[in-house]
Amino acid sequence: MKRRILGGTGISVSEYALGTMMLGAWGNTDHDDCVRIVHHALDAGINFIDTADVYAAGESEEIVGKALKGRRDDVVLATKFFNPMGPDANHGGNSRRWIIRAVEDSLRRLGTDHIDLYQVHRPDPTTDIDETLGALSDLVRSGKVRAVGTSTFPAEQIVEAHWTAERRGHVRFRSEQPPYSILARSVENAVLPTAQRYGMGVLTWGPLSAGWLSGRDLSASSRSGLETQKFDLSVPENARKAEAVGALSKLAAEAGLPLPHLATAFVRAHPAVTSVIIGPRTLDQLTSLLDGAEVTLSADVLDRIDAIVPPGTDLNRADSYYVPPAVADASLRRR
Repeated sequence: MKRRILGGTGISVSEYALGTMMLGAWGNTDHDDCVRIVHHALDAGINFIDTADVYAAGESEEIVGKALKGRRDDVVLATKFFNPMGPDANHGGNSRRWIIRAVEDSLRRLGTDHIDLYQVHRPDPTTDIDETLGALSDLVRSGKVRAVGTSTFPAEQIVEAHWTAERRGHVRFRSEQPPYSILARSVENAVLPTAQRYGMGVLTWGPLSAGWLSGRDLSASSRSGLETQKFDLSVPENARKAEAVGALSKLAAEAGLPLPHLATAFVRAHPAVTSVIIGPRTLDQLTSLLDGAEVTLSADVLDRIDAIVPPGTDLNRADSYYVPPAVADASLRRR
């Protein structure tokens, strides 16, 4: 497994990171099997593990902690905070009050005394970025956190955070974790160039676009709950995605590649990307994805992908996973 440096931190991380959202109640409920998945990833050369407190209400972090016993020193461990961890409105967000509590909870569940990369899971419009950076700076100086980063932040808020850090003497964000796939390319417009400009590492998630690029059955009838809406082909955005997937599947076959290998290699090919999060639910899924770790796409194949999904384009706007408050809240647009 090849390595890259995470931003300017000097931390060497594998080109694939193991995402653990599917370990626990949200995916694989067999803890022993989940531990085997983590161990197999480490044995294959992955040294970067990404989780979050909200994944299965902390269960994912507990599984990761169990799997890393005896191997913690060889792993770059990343987790995240922000999402609600209970009914109390103060048990979530980006306030100093919650950050200090959240990090202690994560350290306990992970069974470690430090977190290598502590990430803000989403922007919090109710909290001043100076407040958030001040709390994170204290955690870095205390040794509980080594570096801090963001996830799914728009470019303008990344810039604001860097200016605030410089003016106020805070530690600065060293990484951004955006959604990025062939079907969701809007981060190419500003987020990835901004990360490059500020020397940030980029840890991408969703390279298979929630399963659209996994090679699985795309019919809504094979899914349940909210996933049905995401794959309902009567929705125009989904129909466009299905058309693109058909063209991409043909291109992958002509290139002699499984579609998931084409998809992950595409993300790795962007010069801003440090590591690509893969989030398997089973050991077989992990093994299959690892088989594509050395795939490199030619300029011709990349050009043909651009012809199918133009650069900077999201075929479904919902795939950006962030709606600015000014768009989501009608009261902010009306007198």
